[in-house]
Amino acid sequence: MTTGKMFILLGVGLIILGLVLDHAPGLFGWFGKLPGDIRIQDEHRSVFIPITSMIVLSVLLTLLINLFFRR
Repeated sequence: MTTGKMFILLGVGLIILGLVLDHAPGLFGWFGKLPGDIRIQDEHRSVFIPITSMIVLSVLLTLLINLFFRR
């Protein structure tokens, strides 16, 4: 795959993701609320570390990439 085609596919994917997030915001409502995600808040600051959500996202992306780009 050439670099140009890869950038076109990446751009189309980002546009589709943006449209999905704009028209169905509840679809990703689980993100950041899974057990294992760390949220620390006090009066003046807030810290959010989405460990479990990032692991789930990483597994899903790995599966998708292996399905579409495996030779």
